[in-house]
Amino acid sequence: MLTLRQIEVIRAIMITGTIAGAAKLLNVSAPGISRLMKHTERSLRLKLFERRQGRYVPTPEAKDIFEQINGVYRKVDDLHSMLARIERGGDVEFKLGSVPSICHVMVPRAIERLRRKHPDLRIDINILKIEEALDYLLLGKGEIVAMSYKLDHPGLDFVPLAMGELLCIVPQHHPLAGYSSISAREIVQHQLIGIDPTDPYGRIMSEIFQRQGLQYEMAIKARFGTTVCSLVRAGLGIAIIDQFTVAHGSMQGIATIPIEEPTRFQTYVAMKNDKALSLYAETFVKLLREEMNAVVSPRLAEER
Repeated sequence: MLTLRQIEVIRAIMITGTIAGAAKLLNVSAPGISRLMKHTERSLRLKLFERRQGRYVPTPEAKDIFEQINGVYRKVDDLHSMLARIERGGDVEFKLGSVPSICHVMVPRAIERLRRKHPDLRIDINILKIEEALDYLLLGKGEIVAMSYKLDHPGLDFVPLAMGELLCIVPQHHPLAGYSSISAREIVQHQLIGIDPTDPYGRIMSEIFQRQGLQYEMAIKARFGTTVCSLVRAGLGIAIIDQFTVAHGSMQGIATIPIEEPTRFQTYVAMKNDKALSLYAETFVKLLREEMNAVVSPRLAEER
């Protein structure tokens, strides 16, 4: 039986027609090629080449062997082409979902890096409400969903992404804009724009006030953080929002203020637990985690 090394040497001699040429092609010594060729012919009890005018010419008996060897190399070339296509993401569509707070800034930054790694990859991004995420995954509409909290479900796994915290946002020229921090007691003294208390971030916000017995009223409520930011920018009040929505100065016209009370929360990636993630999903999760952890406060970074 021929070894892969013997096949490689036979093909190199076929291509170059000389021992020296085969040695150069394979970046080895000529005597080593010669010895291996002689050993191969003895093992097969078949003469593969005849030497004519200094060149090695295939014998008629070896014709079928050479055709098989070339077939092997064509398959190897096909394999290399397929691997290169996978690396570039050709003929593949990666489908993912995300809650709005993570999708606004963090997901695009991770996608940009993913596309640099796999430039031919097609990507389908769905912005989902939390209650939509279950069907999205369980019905196979996408591979993963970036979530603001985790659920208990026998068919899903939740992998931690990054820990974040809430911030107070005010119009850029608001009297509070220069504050280095703000307390819940100070927040309730101003017109408050908010998200529903049943929302994961809304729940954290309402608990801050409840723990201190503070009364608050939201004259305006909005479902998504980007809308809340626009309302604040329009001068309609101040708000509490997650740090990822306003990361990297993505919302012009507002100022962010750290909240003195603890407001930390954990984010996750959800996926079906009966199916392995694709290369692209695994890479995206890694990149998204890096992007999110890059904007956490030093205090939270120490807690990781």
